[in-house]
Amino acid sequence: MVGFPQELEALYFGKEGLFANMRPGSLLVDHTTSSPSLAVRISEEAAKKSLTAIDAPVSGGDEGARLGKLAIMCGGDKTGFERAKPLMEKYGANVRLMGKAGVGQHTKLTNQIVLTGNLVGMVEGFLYAYKAGLDLHQMVDLVATGAAGSNYFKAISPKIMKNDYSPGFYVQHIVKDLGLALDECKRMGIVLPGLNLANQFYLSMMANGEEKLGCHALIKVLERLNNTKFNP
Repeated sequence: MVGFPQELEALYFGKEGLFANMRPGSLLVDHTTSSPSLAVRISEEAAKKSLTAIDAPVSGGDEGARLGKLAIMCGGDKTGFERAKPLMEKYGANVRLMGKAGVGQHTKLTNQIVLTGNLVGMVEGFLYAYKAGLDLHQMVDLVATGAAGSNYFKAISPKIMKNDYSPGFYVQHIVKDLGLALDECKRMGIVLPGLNLANQFYLSMMANGEEKLGCHALIKVLERLNNTKFNP
């Protein structure tokens, strides 16, 4: 896994890269979130060299990796996937072949669209509850059991209430992912207003030097928009 598509392209296609050095029959599994089109290019080039490449981006953050509970979204050859699956199950709780090369990346971008849309609603809810004078701990305990509750809400709420914005997933990486999703939307001819809003919020964080914070630090955007502070 590397951070950005250009790094992944160099890793595979560079003079000292994988394609120049791997033995025929080798299996290449990559967990980077990258562009679906690059995943297809990698798969096609791998086939020319008698290699098998699987795009397998993950979700679950650093905690999911430590606990072996990642969701792993795979695209590529079924036989290659079956070869890799036993190893991926050592650190993934849900390892699934979603389709041909690139489909794993499309699945991960779907995940990021849902995640960031939820995050916008989550931090808005926290600021609303704070300004309304609610007991935030009681609010979280109650909301977590209702329709707005989710595993992510339960996991990230304690950090938000402590103003702990240490990264499980960096802002700079979510900006990369949302940019990839927007590129795919343009290619497919669709408009997703919520995705555009989340992207604008995260770009504003980048502009304010907050690229190394966790993506749940989105509440800082609302602080600036409302000229207020969230100090639970």
